Amino acid sequence: MSGATGSGRGHLPTGRVAAACLFLLAIAYGLIGARIDYAFASDPLGPRVFPVALAIALAVLALLFARRPEGAEDLPKGALLGRTLAIPMLAVSAVLLMEPLGFPVAIFILTTGVARVFGAAWIRAAFGGLLHAALWWAVFVAALEVYLPTGTIFG
Repeated sequence: MSGATGSGRGHLPTGRVAAACLFLLAIAYGLIGARIDYAFASDPLGPRVFPVALAIALAVLALLFARRPEGAEDLPKGALLGRTLAIPMLAVSAVLLMEPLGFPVAIFILTTGVARVFGAAWIRAAFGGLLHAALWWAVFVAALEVYLPTGTIFG
């Protein structure tokens, strides 16, 4: 386990850290999924099956990846690290802003931010964000008749 790069063995710590993070995510997701309340009469399997099965699959894959992490990339550095961390931060921000600002504004912020991270100009990023917000609002609210929050500020 030397630190030699190029042979793939230098990536072992990064791969094992990623595998450990994925395994912890699988455990958290499985525990949260197992706590979903539902009426037994609605569906014999209930809504718990999908998140728990997904958590089990993720845990198994994380353990397999921890065993053979040779294909893992090195951790990004500098600007690339900032761009890499910006994506999950935007996703968390969108979730946190969903209730006060509503789905359309949260999705606009998320997709505009992601477009900026990938190098889009401000006007194109904002236009894409606007189209995404309108598209997903139309799909869920108009076509599927699913409730989406309008926000406490605007609603």
